Amino acid sequence: MQASWRAREQRRLLIAAVLLGVGLGGFVDGIVLHQVLQWHHLVSTPVPPDSLPNLEHNTFWDGMFHVGTWAVTVAGVFVLASSDGARNDPGGTRRLIGGMLAGWGGFNLVEGLIDHHVLALHHVRPGPDQLVYDLGFLLVGAGLLLTGIALVRAAGSGGVATSR
Repeated sequence: MQASWRAREQRRLLIAAVLLGVGLGGFVDGIVLHQVLQWHHLVSTPVPPDSLPNLEHNTFWDGMFHVGTWAVTVAGVFVLASSDGARNDPGGTRRLIGGMLAGWGGFNLVEGLIDHHVLALHHVRPGPDQLVYDLGFLLVGAGLLLTGIALVRAAGSGGVATSR
């Protein structure tokens, strides 16, 4: 009974970590690429920010993107709070960090494939080398995802028997 309860709490910790990784990874994308570097906005390919109304349109959708990343991050915080201290179990910190990296990497892969390639809403850095930047974004995402998965696997079950 105790082992299955701990395993459930460890899964909850992993879910929280992935949500936090998705949310925080989205914030890094929006803050660094949209605002600080100003390489693109969420919908800058169909609506180029070349006039004040178009820039306002793009800024609005960047804000909606931030609302979404904030909501996912808050959800991750609440799930983390409900994980009953699983972070303190053996391997818990590794599971938390690995899950966050996996969530961030998963975000980069999904966002990169859908927004950059399928829907062509924007590119990481539009211009003559945009494919290089888009592929680099996907490679970083894959690296984060694989590193996160490796950390979660290395965390193991924390000495708790799990049922599958």
